[in-house]
Amino acid sequence: MMKKSFEVAARNLRRRINSKDFNFDTIEKLPPIQNGVMGQERAIRAITFGMKMKDSGYNIYVAGPPNTGTSYLARTFIEKEAQKDKTPSDWCYVYNFKDPDHPKALRLLPGQAGSFKKDIDELIHSIRTAIPAVFDSDDYRKRREKAAMAYGKKRRKRIDELNKIVQGKGFLLNINEVEMVVVPAQDGKPMSEETLMSISEKQRDRLRAKSDALQIELNSANRDLLRLERGFNEELKKLDKEVALFIVEGRISDCREKYKTQSEVVEYIDEMKADILRTIDEFKKKPQHVPVESPDGEILQIPVELVREPSFVRYEVNVLIDNAGLRGAPVVYETNPTYTNLFGSIERKARYGTLFTDFTLIRTGAIHRANGGYLILRASDVLKPDLSWEALKRAIKNREIKIEDFVELLGLVTTTTVKPMPIPLNVKVILVGTPYLYQLLYFYDPDFRKMFKVKAHLDTVLDNTAKNVTEYVRCIGDICKREKLRHVDRAGVSRLLEYAMELAGDKEKLTLRMGKLTGIMKEANQWASEAKVSFIRGKDIEKAIREKDQRSNLYEDKIREFIAKGILRVETDGARPGEINGLFIIDIGDYAFGKPSRITANVSRGKDGVVNIDRESDLSGDIHTKGVMILTGYLRENFAQTRPLTLSASLCFEQSYDTVEGDSASAAELFALLSAMAGVPIFQSIAVTGAVSQKGEILSVGGINQKVEGFYHICKERGLTGKQGVIIPKQNVRNLMLNEEIVSTVRKGNFHIWAIETVSEGIEILTGIKAGRLRKDNTFTPGSFFAKVHNRLGKLAKAVKGVKE
Repeated sequence: MMKKSFEVAARNLRRRINSKDFNFDTIEKLPPIQNGVMGQERAIRAITFGMKMKDSGYNIYVAGPPNTGTSYLARTFIEKEAQKDKTPSDWCYVYNFKDPDHPKALRLLPGQAGSFKKDIDELIHSIRTAIPAVFDSDDYRKRREKAAMAYGKKRRKRIDELNKIVQGKGFLLNINEVEMVVVPAQDGKPMSEETLMSISEKQRDRLRAKSDALQIELNSANRDLLRLERGFNEELKKLDKEVALFIVEGRISDCREKYKTQSEVVEYIDEMKADILRTIDEFKKKPQHVPVESPDGEILQIPVELVREPSFVRYEVNVLIDNAGLRGAPVVYETNPTYTNLFGSIERKARYGTLFTDFTLIRTGAIHRANGGYLILRASDVLKPDLSWEALKRAIKNREIKIEDFVELLGLVTTTTVKPMPIPLNVKVILVGTPYLYQLLYFYDPDFRKMFKVKAHLDTVLDNTAKNVTEYVRCIGDICKREKLRHVDRAGVSRLLEYAMELAGDKEKLTLRMGKLTGIMKEANQWASEAKVSFIRGKDIEKAIREKDQRSNLYEDKIREFIAKGILRVETDGARPGEINGLFIIDIGDYAFGKPSRITANVSRGKDGVVNIDRESDLSGDIHTKGVMILTGYLRENFAQTRPLTLSASLCFEQSYDTVEGDSASAAELFALLSAMAGVPIFQSIAVTGAVSQKGEILSVGGINQKVEGFYHICKERGLTGKQGVIIPKQNVRNLMLNEEIVSTVRKGNFHIWAIETVSEGIEILTGIKAGRLRKDNTFTPGSFFAKVHNRLGKLAKAVKGVKE
């Protein structure tokens, strides 16, 4: 009767979902959930607030453990809300005619970048086609010839004037391509060298004096001729410019008119026009042609329009961002946020064995595509050591995007490169990561707390209410549609909801770790496919869960085998003092299971107190050590009010070779210790889990279902006697979602679950005798368990003092 009062009824061991309560056969026609997100109202409010805050410090960190759908939530909700925002500007890089090494960033209205590039390409092609034609026209040749004739007439006139002066002095004028000189004349012909040497010195001096005087005239005439030549060249340039301006202005004016409301674009067009007129000679060359065979076999000479001659590259437009067709603000999720993927790069090409670059080789990054919108990054990825994190913070702080050569930043290349002008940055950065990583960044990165002031914390569970169950079922339907799975029938939905409670570890909660639920649905879809059925059934879900566990539970099976063979000693029958079956969890990553372990306690006279053998051998974690120290506090509270606690006791997890961590075995350790003190045996058919306080309260623990199932399977292997079972904290009853086999066995009375709140209740179940109450004289009820402990401690204290009994 004592055990019955604490026993948990079979109906409380698992919460079932009755498929008949649903008003649908399958989820195929159920409406989707609102906002595409379920059960994360707190996080949604935070994200909404962060999106509305325009200050650069209000970026968002979405914190959630794995499998809670942090990235999916951020993308789904933000993409929907971003459609309400204004579409941002387009951006291009163009040639900087004033400073060629610093390409100019050009802002355009949304969706105009592509058309602007097309307009400029067509403009340059039109000019390149028209200018050679007009300069090859008869009209242009006549005007040029007229200017040349006028220049030739003036030049001849000046030379004739000079020739008269020279001949009047007895000299002849000799003009060639290199120079203009005078030579002495005789009978109208140049004086020979023999004649010049035969005349007297005095005559030669007079000729030399005349030659020097004529040199002044020659210099004056030469200056006049150079002035005439410059005038002629200027007149030709003026003529070329006048002709080119006629061609260029008419074509450029249309382009300028189209973009007249954008001052930066108009300024660039004017600079381009000035450069075209300044370099008009480059446009005079006729476009190249290539032979192309027409469909009828005729060979046609087609102009090559896309020849990237270096002199014309500067007129190209490098479109960075073209938001044509975008509705609202952009949302960019960069899965590999390396420096170049985030901030773009400056590529190089090989030409004649050397590398070169120009503004057309500037490539965008994710932050350019997200500018004016939202950039979603996984925090663990962006923190990798390749300068991405520091560069991202610098961009947020300075509110500008700089495209820098990554290899130059690393000092690997020192060649000359272009340095593009920065682009103004207006982006909301959303980092997705774990709560632990958020704490690390918040405490150890001062910039982080200034730049990411909005924390959207995702919950892992959802209250198991009727309203939330309805939303959950609709979410299951959304997963089927999104992942292109078979739809789930009513029985399948019931099993998925129960599985959601199992994952939550609570009958009153549903898991929000939708990644795990989605995985089971995908596997169940495969089993349904093999069964050749149209819908995912409850048996398909059950098989998927069972098969998934079977793929991962080899370690558990091996431990059960060792226990069954007696290699690992675990008793499930009889009674022993100072020995008890404790339960703890082994988590191997993709699978966790409960393992029973024998805990032993020895007590003797001495003053060493309670010694944790696992701690002494460095196999005890901090929390476990704390739990053992709490036991001493409990003993002092209950048995050392009138005398010192004088004993030497030891506790040990037998056959434990790994670090013991956690306090979930502290109740079992206390029971073993008290049993050793009282000399009262403990039923070995019962296992215990639970933490304990100094006041003797049994406290809740985690992994309750795995622990119960772990001991159950050992008892089943050895044969169920009807006396076996597990003691758990009463607070953990709500966490019970045991499998149907255990529930059925408990209902038949072949296995038991007891829920306790105090140490006294556990003692009575484990030993079968009354725990006893503390009386006013600080003694316990005679014959009770605690009276035996009290008496034994008294004897140990006297033995230490040397008092004979």
